[in-house]
Amino acid sequence: MDDLSLNALLLVLLVLLICGAWFSAAETSMMAINRHRLSHLARKGKRSAKLTSRLLAKVDQLLGSILFGNTLLNVAAAAVTNIIILRLFGASELALLSGTLLITFVLLVFSEIMPKIIAASYPERVALPSSFLLAPLITLFYPIVSIATAMVKGCLWLLRIKVITDQSKSKLTLEELRGLVLDAEHFLPRKHQKMLLNLVDLERITVNDVMIPRKQIESLNIASNSEELRQQLVTCHHTLLPVYQDHSSNIIGILHIKKVLSLLQEETLDIAALQAVLRAPYFIPSDTPLLKQLQQFQERHARLGLVVDEYGELLGLVTLENILEEIVGEFTTSSPNQTGKFLRQDDGSFLLEGSSSLRELNRKLGLHFPLNEAKTLNGLILEHLQDIPEAGTSLKIADYAIEIIQTQDRVIRVVRVFPRSAPFGGKILPVRH
Repeated sequence: MDDLSLNALLLVLLVLLICGAWFSAAETSMMAINRHRLSHLARKGKRSAKLTSRLLAKVDQLLGSILFGNTLLNVAAAAVTNIIILRLFGASELALLSGTLLITFVLLVFSEIMPKIIAASYPERVALPSSFLLAPLITLFYPIVSIATAMVKGCLWLLRIKVITDQSKSKLTLEELRGLVLDAEHFLPRKHQKMLLNLVDLERITVNDVMIPRKQIESLNIASNSEELRQQLVTCHHTLLPVYQDHSSNIIGILHIKKVLSLLQEETLDIAALQAVLRAPYFIPSDTPLLKQLQQFQERHARLGLVVDEYGELLGLVTLENILEEIVGEFTTSSPNQTGKFLRQDDGSFLLEGSSSLRELNRKLGLHFPLNEAKTLNGLILEHLQDIPEAGTSLKIADYAIEIIQTQDRVIRVVRVFPRSAPFGGKILPVRH
């Protein structure tokens, strides 16, 4: 160092600061890089991504080498700074103290904070090219870093701290996956994002949440006479029809309408002919998650299943279309003022059937009814009132004013629901808890 001029020393110090800044940036970028994006680039064959993935697979060696190199450079920068101070001001204690404070500030700003901020903002741009320099340095520093790493692992073992060095072994939970989709709102169309979120949520929803209740199932009584069978087959709204015997919960098979079209034309339809084309019913436990049921439909090449409880009692029916609508929304289109069971009024309120599914209401009309227990609007109202209300009764659920329009046979038939922002002049009953 005595043979170096002052300008040469300043140049050496500048090089040390730049190298230290690179080490700091490399450390931050390696830890901040998106592992899922990195895996995608590696699968596409990008060389730098493959190398970066290999380095991150041994994160202890990677961090040890970076920290060793960075520490070595910082110490060297401090030593060169002291030599420069001695050349300029002599062995003055004040000068040495001032030089120490100055190099500390310079290292903090230009070799630590600034490069780390840049690397955190652009981790991929920094990490991928840095991997080509880090790989040989890890090999060069391996003996020293291995000794230091062994000492660290020994200390961690004494402290009973378990460390996962392979980040690929950490599982991505459904909530984390949902968070990734939400964070991608600037890169995905809103409709696509909603579909992905619905797909993630399929694991939480069971067939019991989306099934068609037993009372609403359109089915065929095999004991009916030929004329009644013909009339129902001609006017039915579905291609698959459950067939029962004696009572509606005793399903003996599933009929595909196209299999009886020739019988209808030839007027040879009878019970024996009908039984010959029936398909065996497919029963599903009510607590089956929708994602699992979707897979089972695919494996069985089925489109319809009968939902039963733990005692084998028929609860309802679920179709492939019911599940797909939970992902992509409704398949059918209709008038904006009238959608099946929903009739929009001029004041913004809705006339709804009490049997309407709460999930369907929330999805189609943008409402926010709770889905914890009750599955239908009728069930939700009875759950809150704990009694069968009379027509004209009003209450408030989830900040929605609700007016009972019609009740019949101990069931709420028609309900009027007012939007949260709409004025309501009726008297609202307090809700029992």
